[in-house]
Amino acid sequence: MSGGGKKDAASGAAGGVSAAAPAGSRPETVRNVVLVGHSGAGKTTLVEALALATGAVGRAGRVEDGGSLSDHDEIEQRQQRSVQLSLVPVEWGGVRVNVLDTPGYADFVGELRAGLRAADAALFVVSAAQDGEGIGGATRMVWDECAAVGMPRAVVVTHLESARAGFEETAAQCASELGGDDPDAVLPLYLPLHGPAGPDGHAPVTGLVGLLTGRVYDYSSGERVEAEPGPDLAPQLAEDRNRLIEGIIAESEDETLMDRYLGGESIDVGTLVADLERAVARGTFHPVLAAAPAAEGARQGLGTVELLELVTGGFPTPLERTAPPVTDLDGHPRPQLACDPEGPLAAEVVKTTSDPYVGRLSLVRVFSGTLRPDETVHVSGHGMEDRGHEDHDVDERIGALSSPFGKQQRPVPSAAAGDLVCVAKLTRAETGDTLSGQDHPLLMAPWQMPDPLLPVAIEAHSKADEDKLSQGLSRLVAEDPTMRLEQNPDTHQVVLWCLGEAHADVALERLRSRYGVQVDAVAHKVPLRETFGQPATARGRHVKQSGGHGQFAICEIEVEPLPVGSGVEFVDKVVGGAVPRQFIPSVEKGIRAQAARGVALGFPVVDIRVTLSDGKAHSVDSSDAAFQTAGALALREAATECPIHLLEPVDEIGVLVPDAYVGPVMSDLSGRRGRVLGSEPAGQGHSMVRAEVPEIEIGRYAVDLRSLSHGTGRFSRHYARHEPMPAQLAAKLRHLEEEEQQTARAR
Repeated sequence: MSGGGKKDAASGAAGGVSAAAPAGSRPETVRNVVLVGHSGAGKTTLVEALALATGAVGRAGRVEDGGSLSDHDEIEQRQQRSVQLSLVPVEWGGVRVNVLDTPGYADFVGELRAGLRAADAALFVVSAAQDGEGIGGATRMVWDECAAVGMPRAVVVTHLESARAGFEETAAQCASELGGDDPDAVLPLYLPLHGPAGPDGHAPVTGLVGLLTGRVYDYSSGERVEAEPGPDLAPQLAEDRNRLIEGIIAESEDETLMDRYLGGESIDVGTLVADLERAVARGTFHPVLAAAPAAEGARQGLGTVELLELVTGGFPTPLERTAPPVTDLDGHPRPQLACDPEGPLAAEVVKTTSDPYVGRLSLVRVFSGTLRPDETVHVSGHGMEDRGHEDHDVDERIGALSSPFGKQQRPVPSAAAGDLVCVAKLTRAETGDTLSGQDHPLLMAPWQMPDPLLPVAIEAHSKADEDKLSQGLSRLVAEDPTMRLEQNPDTHQVVLWCLGEAHADVALERLRSRYGVQVDAVAHKVPLRETFGQPATARGRHVKQSGGHGQFAICEIEVEPLPVGSGVEFVDKVVGGAVPRQFIPSVEKGIRAQAARGVALGFPVVDIRVTLSDGKAHSVDSSDAAFQTAGALALREAATECPIHLLEPVDEIGVLVPDAYVGPVMSDLSGRRGRVLGSEPAGQGHSMVRAEVPEIEIGRYAVDLRSLSHGTGRFSRHYARHEPMPAQLAAKLRHLEEEEQQTARAR
């Protein structure tokens, strides 16, 4: 950081690292930083500004192929927003900075979680031009999650070039909303300086002034120029400077420093910078900085040097990061991993993509040991079979190692502990898998993944697409652990469970553009059930005498409804051998098969007792198949004698929202025919609302809750039971099903 404790990074040292050492060759020469912020906050622009400032790209701010550094996927370019985690490595003062750019849209929170797993610190990007929208509930939630695990954080205020921008107001908002009980732990290190106002009255930001050093850093020429402040500037900075110093001293390990400061002693700037860096690395102090992209033809954007100095000097090295817990493949705990290039190999796949030219690419974080090309590693699975991801326990030879830069892949000879690298040809490994040594395979504890709760039913567009659908879906799900693939046995639909509509749109687009599979989204069907509304009797008669071996079977049954959850019971009350004993199981088999197929709209029949009371057989023509058919005919006949009720699945859901949204959430659930069971405190100003809601009413709840709670709500759902559907709704559904069946027959 500027002014005191560190040499200027451009002179060849940052954080005590010699510029002669290859960046990334040792853990102390690496910083892994994830960018967090809502969509439109300016994360991708900031990545490009950092790359330009470090000389990674030319003055145009683009890589050689003319594309963006992080949003280089064709879907990202078409939609003009980030949809996946991207790695952009840059070097500053002998330190390799792995910048992880994450999507800001809530549908891609799985990419954000992967970025948090791979990083050692987080930069929260907040726009100063949000027209009063604030930081956003989703950003606050991620901030709290980082705080819970002690991850170091800093704030970068962007869009200072906007006429509506207000750095001071935004910094104050960050302190109040992110600082929580300690707003003095979120304070600016620099204040922006404004040039002359233009014709529209807007005064552009031309430089920064350091609150600790009092030095001015002028960017108006396109290069950072350090200068002495004018005599009129010091009085304006006094209040902010004093607050910053007090905030730093409050986090100092030197307990005498506050007394000395309050006693009037002038504290050396070098001491303050050193204490600041230690507090940032511990995650107890969170500086606020400003950044703006470079002007046309300029090399350095405003605040980029200050930000790089903070990252290299204040953010922790991988040596200070505690690796995730590991076990052996039998679940027995293993010793805590150390970030040692000479230690046992332990790495994790944090992102999987498919490149049309090089095949599957795996972004890997190395926590221990050193990863080298062409070596054989053990791939251990991640335990997400419920989402269509099989467990892995195989040895696999890895391909070339590379460092991404836009669409390019630059070869690297190895990846030491603490670094991030792309690995080619890991055909079995998926996101979340552990890579370890063959002799001592390990399994890392998985990171938290959001549950996909938006169902999207799909069908192949043509016969050619149907042939490729299975492979395309398996590859798609392998890339994205937040997606779940279901082949519903009741509705016979292929369902992709996603995090939201944008997530679903990207998934279907990738199927088309990347895997050549065109699919159509169709209405998602809820697995209903049928049951008898009252007792009924019927006779099933299957008699055929049309030459050759005949078929003869007659059975009489009684059907009565049972309580919900009883299933299908079969009772034999035949006397006198009217139905031979060897054919009674055949009748039961036929009845159960027909119950599974349904008797009205094709939904399984449940909660009935079927009693076989009488029947007839023929000594020659009766057979197992004949009595199965007769049993099925009898159940269908009984269904014509009484009303058939539809049963709908009811889910038990828990909705976690800030206290301010409890009332609207309860009202919304009641409007969905839900039974609200109550609410309970869930800590930190949140409540858990519990309710039972018909599944047909919450198909889009993942989208609706996000809108209702401004992105701050989360919910879980679990099947509870089937209940009778209201008669009016059941009649409407019957009409729709009959129309669909008629359309299908017409085809």
